Amino acid sequence: MLTFLGYGIVITFMIVIMAKKMSAMTSLILIPVVFAAIGGFGLKDIGKFCKAGIGSVAPTAAMLLFAIMFFGLMINAGLFDPLVNWAIKKTKGDPVRILVATAILAAVISLDGDGTTTTMICCTALVPIYKKLDLKLLYLATIIILQNSIMNLLPWGGPTARVMSALKLDGGEILRPLVPGMIIAAIYVVGVAYILGRKERKRLGHKFVDETAIAEIAAASQAELSEEDAALKRPKLIWVNLILTLLVVFLLVEGTLPAVVIFEIGTALALIINYKSLKLQRELIENHAGSAIQVIIMVLAAGIFMGILTGSGMAEAIALSMTKLIPEGLAARFPLITAIISIPGTFLLSNDAFYYGVLPILAETGAAYGFTSLQIGVASVMGQAFHLLSPLVAFIYLLLQLTEVDMGEWQRFSAKWAIGVFVIFVGAAVATGAFPL
Repeated sequence: MLTFLGYGIVITFMIVIMAKKMSAMTSLILIPVVFAAIGGFGLKDIGKFCKAGIGSVAPTAAMLLFAIMFFGLMINAGLFDPLVNWAIKKTKGDPVRILVATAILAAVISLDGDGTTTTMICCTALVPIYKKLDLKLLYLATIIILQNSIMNLLPWGGPTARVMSALKLDGGEILRPLVPGMIIAAIYVVGVAYILGRKERKRLGHKFVDETAIAEIAAASQAELSEEDAALKRPKLIWVNLILTLLVVFLLVEGTLPAVVIFEIGTALALIINYKSLKLQRELIENHAGSAIQVIIMVLAAGIFMGILTGSGMAEAIALSMTKLIPEGLAARFPLITAIISIPGTFLLSNDAFYYGVLPILAETGAAYGFTSLQIGVASVMGQAFHLLSPLVAFIYLLLQLTEVDMGEWQRFSAKWAIGVFVIFVGAAVATGAFPL
């Protein structure tokens, strides 16, 4: 019964989202509540599940609030204006060059293993360029998520760290067999960016933007600024703001302080450094809080979704059902089966639920068939090519908010390119002997 209800929640959610019958927020809240009620859970139990789920995502929601405010203040101050103008000039407005540069930038920034940081930095720098040149923001959202799903396999990223913990593996031990696939997959995403750039070049009807057009774009950008926006620019403080931003990013990667603390301190310093007026500080906080509230609502709604799925036992039931799907005759290909199971496993479940709940069972089964924990561990991260498309991943709501892209459309479009990442992951692992086919 719990298995049926768990699959019912996820499948119903995906159907209504892709069919655009309900918004993501209302779906995340109402669908699990309805299925929990159908399963016989009372209001007290449902409330307990929801509270636990909201509590689990509250730190993420707080971090996103201050991250949005911090980078919003940097935009107000004009920190990224030179980068935008330089990028347009160097790429000559050519969609192919811009999208390829997007793929490279997303890969580099994703090295810190944090999707929120990657999203904030990439979108802050690139969304203005895409809008100025009328490029599809769907392509931006897709390229960012593909590259982040690859770099997320680094040992300090979420899934690999959980595999190391669950199976008692060393970071270097599991990283070595993953590196070839990660490199090839990252190059593949650059190729995807090139293909999408060619499509945009054809759609926009030009190959390159000449110097005159570039100047016109820059002039138009300045003309679009209101007097209030222009007054917020702080060109004389650009180096101070750059140092502050680099320090924030360094501390995020270094990992000593919690991300929410880093962004809170960064936001406070950004306000004091750039805007002395208390009235202006209050107005800016109110403006950016308005932008952040949509993201925070989605994250808290996802907390209810995860809370009911986990607290009710549905997540555990889904996990057990996955391990029972393996036919005994396919024992010789168990690592490949594990890789395939990791697709729905990491999409339908949180990384914690899959790697701490399902992976140990898969590892024990694999050991009975003669496979090592390392082989099963490597196979279990192959599905990460699709994990970041899951509604259970909090930062994707930030990505969708910043790029103004519909969730269902983004999932459908990104999934077809994610197939290539998965195939590369598996192919490279088999070719290097990480696990047998």
